[in-house]
Amino acid sequence: MAKKTKKTARKANAPFNPVLVPVESSRAADKEFNPDYSPVIKDLKRIGILAGTFFMVLIGLSFFLR
Repeated sequence: MAKKTKKTARKANAPFNPVLVPVESSRAADKEFNPDYSPVIKDLKRIGILAGTFFMVLIGLSFFLR
């Protein structure tokens, strides 16, 4: 069997003093990120048009094949 080790517990009366580290935020870096999604939007429109066309073809075929 493995040895058991005792964990040291912090006393209830001991004050907890966390170390605070200042963090510099650079707002200039946030403003530089400006992605261009125009190709993505164009592709999504094309996918939507194709999907709509295929659904219309399937609905039309369902009437003729009955």
